[in-house]
Amino acid sequence: MGPAEAQAGGALLAPRLVAAAREELAAGAGRRRRWLPAARALQLAGEVLAVAAGLKPALLYDCGAAGIAELRRYLSRLREAGLAPSCLHLLGVEGSALLLHLGLARRRLAAVLRAHPAPFMDVSAGRHCPVLCGPAEAEAIKGHLAALLAHLGAAEASSAGSVSSSEVVPTGWNLCTIVGVLLGYPAAYTFSMEEGENCLAMTPLRLFTVQASCPRINDSLKVQIYSFSIPESLCMELKEVLDTWCDELKEAFSAQRDFVDLCIASEVVSLPAVAL
Repeated sequence: MGPAEAQAGGALLAPRLVAAAREELAAGAGRRRRWLPAARALQLAGEVLAVAAGLKPALLYDCGAAGIAELRRYLSRLREAGLAPSCLHLLGVEGSALLLHLGLARRRLAAVLRAHPAPFMDVSAGRHCPVLCGPAEAEAIKGHLAALLAHLGAAEASSAGSVSSSEVVPTGWNLCTIVGVLLGYPAAYTFSMEEGENCLAMTPLRLFTVQASCPRINDSLKVQIYSFSIPESLCMELKEVLDTWCDELKEAFSAQRDFVDLCIASEVVSLPAVAL
């Protein structure tokens, strides 16, 4: 698709994507109905397309209170509009909804289960600074990931149609860690469930962001594909993990045609409080 064709196609497609998000995902009813802003609706469509294109294994839906049924209708509207996201899976986890590329999500889980050392960063409030998890902590997390991998394997085996769905009961799981792995982050945060807080306040963090242009949707649309942080003090220990993640992302990007102009950037930030 050339630039002129992409621009013309985007001009026709964008209004349909905004309508799909507003009509299927709006919160409230009647006069209190809250519409998704047009810019956020296009960003959401781009993030869905990034999952379908294999650029990331999952997307955590955080635009409103829509559940699995609403998201299924929304994805159907995207297919009608021509984006045709296929072989996707909607996973319900304690009231949250994730959209998964099943094959990529399973490969990601399997890779983390094989990783040594395990890419889990303990940021429990009782620690003076972030550290990589020890073997015992890592094995406990891997047990939860193995259970999720088995669940997704069964879901894939029984899936029918272009979008499947299931719900998992995360008994004893630290959802911050599990979701971080599913979202494709090279390393995931974990912390003591009893403490419920973390030691990241005013800690230098290297914030990574990944963006790409999506002329298929809109000639000026830049989609944020990833945003995550790694404590600066752990970046050297995780250098091999980060380099591998970066190489795999570039390889996946070269294998698709929906996005152009990949930009991987990082900066160091320190915040008075960090919510996980």
